[in-house]
Amino acid sequence: MAKKKEKMKTPDWIIEGYDSKADYEKAKGVKSEKKTGKTFKIRECPKCGSDDVGLVLSNSDAEQGGGKEWECRKCKWIGSDINEKELTEDEFMKYLDEKGEEVA
Repeated sequence: MAKKKEKMKTPDWIIEGYDSKADYEKAKGVKSEKKTGKTFKIRECPKCGSDDVGLVLSNSDAEQGGGKEWECRKCKWIGSDINEKELTEDEFMKYLDEKGEEVA
């Protein structure tokens, strides 16, 4: 059986005569939370704070469920409780500047 297509509905902000969705939401007191921009994840060693960390791949066969431990390449820490930070694009650019990375 073929599935029936649903008809598109005219948005309420147009029906009620507002110029934009933002004007409608402002008048109705609706707050829409939008994340603007891209977010970046950084993983850091809990021991020394270095971001030079990677997954330990030895004994990581899929059947054994490996690849759950992290290793710091700076202080040689190994563990599973890695620190993760989520930064906005501006915070990430500042982080790279402080670290001394060249941004293209």
